Amino acid sequence: MTLSGGDPDRIDILHHLIDAPTFLGLDLSRYGITKHVWLMWIASALLILVMNAVARQKGLVPRGVRNLIEPVLLFLRDELAVPNFHEKADRYVPYIWTVFFFVLFCNLLGLVPGSASATGNLSVTAGLACLSFFAIHITGIRENGPVKYFASIVPPVPLWLWPLLLVVEIVGILAKPFALAVRLWANMNAGHIIILVLMGFIFLFKNFAVAGISVLAATAIYMLEIFVAFLQAYVFAFLTAVFMGMAAHPEH
Repeated sequence: MTLSGGDPDRIDILHHLIDAPTFLGLDLSRYGITKHVWLMWIASALLILVMNAVARQKGLVPRGVRNLIEPVLLFLRDELAVPNFHEKADRYVPYIWTVFFFVLFCNLLGLVPGSASATGNLSVTAGLACLSFFAIHITGIRENGPVKYFASIVPPVPLWLWPLLLVVEIVGILAKPFALAVRLWANMNAGHIIILVLMGFIFLFKNFAVAGISVLAATAIYMLEIFVAFLQAYVFAFLTAVFMGMAAHPEH
């Protein structure tokens, strides 16, 4: 890869973010298949393979990969689904599980050298947020019926205040998916940008001591990004569960 419009002998240090995948010399980006699309496909395949392996295992005692995944599934059910959906938690927990592990796999794949974070693409996080947006309102309609649910959007207020509050509530409804998309996108890009800046100091100062400090600092940020990958997957699933629970129980 080369710098855009620059010397062909110079290497673009951002190639892991902007490379377009090729297959037999064919530029797949022309068909809308970018590196982020590839990474989402890989994350989806991993999600299917891992969960099928967990589901196929027999017996009450978990073994192998199930021993790793099952405690996470139980934690998400008990800490996210049950508090928000109560006795109907099992009806909605599969979506929470799917969201969490898909985002997690996308985040972790972005830490592999030469790869890219699909969740660092605003279009990807916006797509996930739209799915959660529909899940929120489908849950509300399913649990309350369309008339009761849409009537509950605006709480009981004096008639003269109702139009203003309707606008406020609509803004709040639209702000939820916006917050989901931007929070995940910003957090997944922040670590990459910090590492890029730290490594840039090496080329800026061309000093051995600065290079050593930059490498150590970048390594520390990389370790932190592993934690952030899990944290942001949890936060996305947590907020989705909370918003869906609010729609299911608008009286609370």
